[in-house]
Amino acid sequence: MAHEGHDHLPAQGDSHAHTHSDSAQPLNLVRPDLPAGAGSGKLLFLDAPSGLAGDMTIAALVDLGVPTRAVEMAVFALPLRGFHLHFSSRIKSGVVATHFDVHVSEPQPERTYASIRDMLAAANLDPAIRERAQRIFRRLAESECKVHRMPIDDVHFHEVGAVDAIVDVVGAAAALEHLGARVVVSPLPMGRGFVKARHGVLPLPPPAVVECLRGFETYDAGIEFELVTPTGAAIVAGSAESSQRWPTMTPLAVGWGAGTANLADRPNLLRAVLGDPSPQAERSHVVLEANLDDATGELVAVALESLFAAGALDAWATPITMKKGRPAVTLSAIAPQSAADGVASAMLRDTTSLGVRRYEVARVERPRRMVEVSTKYGIIAVKVAEGPFGPAQVKPEFDDCVRAAAAHGVPVREVVRAALVAYG
Repeated sequence: MAHEGHDHLPAQGDSHAHTHSDSAQPLNLVRPDLPAGAGSGKLLFLDAPSGLAGDMTIAALVDLGVPTRAVEMAVFALPLRGFHLHFSSRIKSGVVATHFDVHVSEPQPERTYASIRDMLAAANLDPAIRERAQRIFRRLAESECKVHRMPIDDVHFHEVGAVDAIVDVVGAAAALEHLGARVVVSPLPMGRGFVKARHGVLPLPPPAVVECLRGFETYDAGIEFELVTPTGAAIVAGSAESSQRWPTMTPLAVGWGAGTANLADRPNLLRAVLGDPSPQAERSHVVLEANLDDATGELVAVALESLFAAGALDAWATPITMKKGRPAVTLSAIAPQSAADGVASAMLRDTTSLGVRRYEVARVERPRRMVEVSTKYGIIAVKVAEGPFGPAQVKPEFDDCVRAAAAHGVPVREVVRAALVAYG
């Protein structure tokens, strides 16, 4: 797995020695190329027991069936020089997997988020690929911005601004857009230990990785190694809709991406599975409820906020009448299966209820995507909900509009209007 410039510091008595990777072999693909849009209506599951990075993601998707030219056309549309791409095959624990590498032949400058954003905006990229790549880099920039507490445009990407990381993001965006599938990721393993970065020694997982993966399930991998890189975390955060241990689906195609390092306790592989979601897979959400007859309005308001913080997709309070005519409310929330336990705990912790009802529900959802538009007030994220349900619904992200309105001293409605006009 590439680690974007981080040097690992072995722990005292570290038993997890990391040797060089298996020797590369000529690319050996035994599958037909998947046509553009082959994943429409399907589910792409990224199974990452050894974590993931940008290069592993591209390798697994090419092994699945994305043509290499889909990645190469997008990458070579960038105004970058002094590198070339290399696909090969590697064997990990008997599994022949695809490996992707960016060979850099000339010195490359370090870049800020603003310079990368402008580079992507000016590149001759397919609009959907550009929007996804912008979304991935923005998620990473927001994470770095929070860690370093600095303006987002000034975030300086040391490791992730390198040419190989830019290639990884744009190449992964191109491969995912070629498929056009919904993306779900497995819970991600977090390594232990420390890495050397430009800012100094950092604990694993790196701070930006943890910030990127807000809302996604993670667990302790029990190994001192950087299993999830910042680029890999940003690709997940900008593309995956949820975490699941294994979705209910009918597998149609499988691809394997090989990381660079050899790990002592597991094969360094990422598995990409394209499948048809089964009807049961739609029952992936839980409704949680509690009746409260002794909670003030202030307490209910605080409880609603805590439910959202715990992972609820929506939460609400409904006035009811309980025994002896007592006025009360039903506090309700809907959450993905993966977040249901945490939401239930929050409901018990932050209310006076002694119990929480829960039941599974099915959801029919409009396919949605996020795009970024450029306005005179800055970049604004816009949610677009489409599908066979009538005209598309277009809604600028309100938090972005509030921040831009405050920064420019204009009403929020003016920023919303500008974002809608920019979207067209």
